[in-house]
Amino acid sequence: MNSVTKGKQGEDLAAAFLIKKGYSIMTRNFYYQKAEVDIIAQKEDVLCVVEVKWRQSDVHGAPYEFVTPKKSKLLARAAEYFIQKHNWQGETRFDIVSITGIAPNTSIEHIESAFYFF
Repeated sequence: MNSVTKGKQGEDLAAAFLIKKGYSIMTRNFYYQKAEVDIIAQKEDVLCVVEVKWRQSDVHGAPYEFVTPKKSKLLARAAEYFIQKHNWQGETRFDIVSITGIAPNTSIEHIESAFYFF
């Protein structure tokens, strides 16, 4: 499986997981300049900017550990643009959905408020 297919499959798993937890998916693959936000979801009055990371194993660290400070800054910039564009007035949170394993045998961890910016 190539990385684009795997990325889409990981985002599909993450979106289904979030929906089961009561989130509505507002958009996927939101682009702004050099940033791509995998999923933007909403639960009640909270906007969740979600980065999805998937690794076959956690031998070299958990998938969420691969979200770099540079990636976090890009996500924040894209989120700020999305918030302005949609006149979002509620709370905003940055989450990571960390997937480990080979489909269909995966474990999913949802890290809420994984990092802060505003």
